[in-house]
Amino acid sequence: MNPEALAALAKDRAAQLGFVACGITALEPSNAAAALTDWLAHGYHGEMRYMARQEAARREPQRAWAEARSIVVVLDSYYQVQPVIRGQYRVARYAQGIDYHHVIARRLDRIGQALVEASGSGSWRSYVDAGPLPERELARRSGLGWVGKNTMLIHPGLGSFTFIGALLTDLVLATDGAFESDRCGSCTRCLDACPTDAFPEPRVLDATRCVSYLTIESRGAIPEPLRAGVGDNLFGCDICQDVCPWNVKFATPTGVDDYRAPAEEEWPTLEEILRMDEHTFDDRFGETALERAGLRGLQRNARVALENRAGRI
Repeated sequence: MNPEALAALAKDRAAQLGFVACGITALEPSNAAAALTDWLAHGYHGEMRYMARQEAARREPQRAWAEARSIVVVLDSYYQVQPVIRGQYRVARYAQGIDYHHVIARRLDRIGQALVEASGSGSWRSYVDAGPLPERELARRSGLGWVGKNTMLIHPGLGSFTFIGALLTDLVLATDGAFESDRCGSCTRCLDACPTDAFPEPRVLDATRCVSYLTIESRGAIPEPLRAGVGDNLFGCDICQDVCPWNVKFATPTGVDDYRAPAEEEWPTLEEILRMDEHTFDDRFGETALERAGLRGLQRNARVALENRAGRI
C-alpha cells in the first residue's frame, strides 16, 4: 500500500478502536528541544531524574528507534465527572479507572498489526507515556492541537482531558500538517487557578510545586508551605484543566469503560487508607495509576488531606 493508503488505514483503525483523534508525523527533531534544556537547567523536574537522562532522546525522537520512519499519534479521552469521593478527597480523572498504559497499548498494537498486515511487511513499537518521546510536541506536529499555557495539549474540539499514545513504525505513512496556531489568546485562567503557583510563566511548569508532582512523583514529605495548596487532592490534580474554557465547552464523557471510576462506596475513606497494609493496597490499587505513588505516598497524601480538611472545619 502507498503512504496515503496506509495513513488512511491507521486513522480508520484508530477510530474503530475508540480513539477520539489520530494524526501522523515524521521523526524530525523536536521543536521543543531548547525549552526542555532550559526547563532542566532550572531544576523544574525535581526528583524526576529520568527526564535529564532522557534529554537527548526527547530532543530527537529518532533515537527511540533508529529504524522508525513514521509516528501515528492518537488521543484517548478520559473525561468524567470528578466528585469528592466519600465526601473527603479527590483523585485526578485520569487515575480513577484502570491504568491507561495497558488500555492504550493493546489498542495501539492492533493499529500496528493492521498496518503490517496491509503492507505485507514492516514492524512497529507502541509508546504510552513510558518512553523518551516528546508526546505533546508530536501530537502538535500531527495536527492534534496546541500546547496550552498550563503545558497540556489542547485539542480544539475535545479540550485537554486526553491521553496521548504514539505508535512508531518503519513503514512510511503520509503525514499531517502541524497545528501552528495558539488559541489560548490572553486567557490566564489556568495559571491564576493553580493553588501552589506552579507556573513561573506561561507554558513553563515548575513540577516541584505542582500538586500532581507532590502527590505522585515526589517521595519525600510535602513541603509545609505547599500543603494547604494540595487541598483535598489525594492523587494528582485537575484544577488547571477544570477552569480551561476549552474543557468547559468541549469536554465530553469518555466512551472507554476502563477509564470510568468505580462506585463511590468501593473507594476507601482517608482513615481506611491510613490503616491499609501492602496487600490491601495492591488488591485495591494494583491495576490503577495510584499504584505509582505506593502505599507510603498515598498515606502521606491522606494525612495532608485530613489536615487540610480539619483546618477548614
